[in-house]
Amino acid sequence: MKAIIQRVSQASITVGKEQISSIGRGICVLLGISKEDTHKELEYMVQKILNLWIFEDESGKHWSKSVMDKQYEVLCVSQFTLHCNLKGNKPDYHMAMPTEQEGTFYKNFLEQLRKAYKPELVKDGKFGAYMQVRIQNDGPVTIELETPAAAASDLKPLSKLETQQQRKEKTREKGYSESSIESNVSGKDDSTVSSGTEGDVSSEREP
Repeated sequence: MKAIIQRVSQASITVGKEQISSIGRGICVLLGISKEDTHKELEYMVQKILNLWIFEDESGKHWSKSVMDKQYEVLCVSQFTLHCNLKGNKPDYHMAMPTEQEGTFYKNFLEQLRKAYKPELVKDGKFGAYMQVRIQNDGPVTIELETPAAAASDLKPLSKLETQQQRKEKTREKGYSESSIESNVSGKDDSTVSSGTEGDVSSEREP
């Protein structure tokens, strides 16, 4: 599961010509649900969203209060495009949860968010609709959140060509290693064999 959190001074959602949701100061949450997400990822994201420190405290200290601390509003928008993978220049969304499952999962997410916070302070758009989302970003502040499972799923499987290339490289490395061992064994008494200390540049590889 992925989420883009934007701190806003105001935000609204319009479907057609009708404004269906609006908030004052708070956060706008663009939520992307993966086909591999479970209730565990849902709970993780709910807690992270509500407890993220992106507001100032009463003394003006930045990054010290969450939306829940400040009792601000939350506007949620389902955003399957966050799970985009590019095939050339064409977006591919096969990692996003199928629409028929996503609707129920997103509804459960909203229920958990309202249960953990205040129902009247959590607004949302219209799932599956073509929406116009107006966001007045405050700062600007934009934070990307990702569940551990979502981060792992971003590791794309190797293509057949990449796999073959890695095998070739491993074979070459193995051959080089074996030849080096033979060379060292045959020349271990040779006074011309370098100890490796002179001209050692290994320290340059240190960060």
